[in-house]
Amino acid sequence: MMPISQSTTKRTLKHTRAITIEAFARDDGLWDLDARITDHKQRDIQLASGLRPQGAALHDLTLRVTVDLQLNVVDAFACSDAVPYPGYCESIGPDYQKLIGLNLMRQFRQGVKERLSGTNGCTHLTELAQILPTAAIQAFAGDVIDTRDAASNSTDSNQPFQLDRCHALRLDGPAVVQYYPRWAKSSPDAKSPS
Repeated sequence: MMPISQSTTKRTLKHTRAITIEAFARDDGLWDLDARITDHKQRDIQLASGLRPQGAALHDLTLRVTVDLQLNVVDAFACSDAVPYPGYCESIGPDYQKLIGLNLMRQFRQGVKERLSGTNGCTHLTELAQILPTAAIQAFAGDVIDTRDAASNSTDSNQPFQLDRCHALRLDGPAVVQYYPRWAKSSPDAKSPS
């Protein structure tokens, strides 16, 4: 593995956007996905709504989506703690309850777009919603979704969930040959890494 290379030219940090998602298993059997986005400038910035001093958040938005074990959205809540247009931006929060009824693994991104794109939502909260499916899968992996190959259980004919969902785990690829051999499909380039 090789980290991203150091820049060969002098650079000055101007802006930082941070996105975090935390997943919580609840006592009632549901899961909360708390997604947060923040934006900060490295200098004072004059907005239409007034001066935002260096270090103060331009955006600090949180979207909580509650899902069941089948990844159906059963509740949603949006909170806007820092916005560029106070009194206006945060009024869209309740509209994110339109996510209720969607399933994170079945046309979720399309449903978000239909319900909350453009003036029907907040660009940043909608962006957070779009990345929830993969975060939920990571959260569920090993807890709700068994990602191991149950080869020792001859009655289990279900392919592990993650197979054939990305380049590395394509059924005709070398990673599947190495780690999930019973699911591997032959391919001329399915060689193990050296």
